[in-house]
Amino acid sequence: MSINKIAQKAGVSPSTVSRVLNNPNYRCSSAGTRDRIWKAAMELNYTPNEAARSLKLGKKLQEENKTYYINVLMTRMDESRTDPFFSELLRIIESEIHKHFCILSKVWYMPVFSDDRKCSDINLDSLIGQMYHETDGKCDGLVIVGKCNSVALKKLDAKYKSVVSVNRNSTNYEVDEILCDGCKVASIAVNYLINLGHKKIGYVGDCQNEARYHGFITALEQNGITPVPEYVIGTHQTEAEGYEAMEKLLHSGNCPTGIYCANDITAIGMLKSLNKYKNLQEIPSIIASDDIEEAGNCRPMLTTVKLPKEEMGKFALYLLTDRLKNGHSSVVRMELEGKLVVRDSCRKISVI
Repeated sequence: MSINKIAQKAGVSPSTVSRVLNNPNYRCSSAGTRDRIWKAAMELNYTPNEAARSLKLGKKLQEENKTYYINVLMTRMDESRTDPFFSELLRIIESEIHKHFCILSKVWYMPVFSDDRKCSDINLDSLIGQMYHETDGKCDGLVIVGKCNSVALKKLDAKYKSVVSVNRNSTNYEVDEILCDGCKVASIAVNYLINLGHKKIGYVGDCQNEARYHGFITALEQNGITPVPEYVIGTHQTEAEGYEAMEKLLHSGNCPTGIYCANDITAIGMLKSLNKYKNLQEIPSIIASDDIEEAGNCRPMLTTVKLPKEEMGKFALYLLTDRLKNGHSSVVRMELEGKLVVRDSCRKISVI
């Protein structure tokens, strides 16, 4: 299937198609262009030239040159794209699938898989069976992006030849995984606030079976600071809920001086709330984790713990295709490190 046909279906030039397929950081001139291109590529079962040529000629491919169909399951966002981190990570994974001469055949947005309570209330076998049926047999490998319920994960693993998780929460060696440990990420952020003199530290984000929340609590306790329940606000980690959480803390009469947000987009919502107030005597320091593109463009620019998205996507496809080619059989965990990026949203305070 040629790039020209994708371009015709998506209503763009062939050069734009080529740039999008090969470069996850390429910025399209208009919103929605990237999505249209990848949707067209999936509908047309596009493969890079080398794989397409082999298929067209009817060659009996050796196992290492076989073209695989890859599905992607996004568990922490719906199709409204409420978390830019996962949108950015998906772009990288899409390009890596292309580079490995595989076919991206299906992308699901299903937050239900990250919610243990909802997973216990639904028929997982029926849901997963329906998803599998939607692939029409084009389902060699599955990339799970985000936290996944343990029972659902076992059932998905039983359906696919190869499954890899890209996550901040470990699967405990259930499947191959690329992990940027949320506990360690939270510890980096919280310890940075403590080093600036903060002792009244809050948390905004997911609290249910969440590594970043556990890391927040552990970091406080290791520094002799007792967690304050009123400083913790559970959210679904969206910009709107971050805005609401900041409003709630500001009007509580007991606002923490430093706040760790589980993800950048929540923190950006909190900063937008703070920007309304021009006469605050004490402006809370905000730190987060992810380092999405907007983190360096908001006001003030956001201090955060950068997750290595490019490496996460790259190694996810390496592990996925290596297992499909029988390169390894044991479960592999590849852990990557988060790194602090200091910008303008945190301040030092005097230690009393």
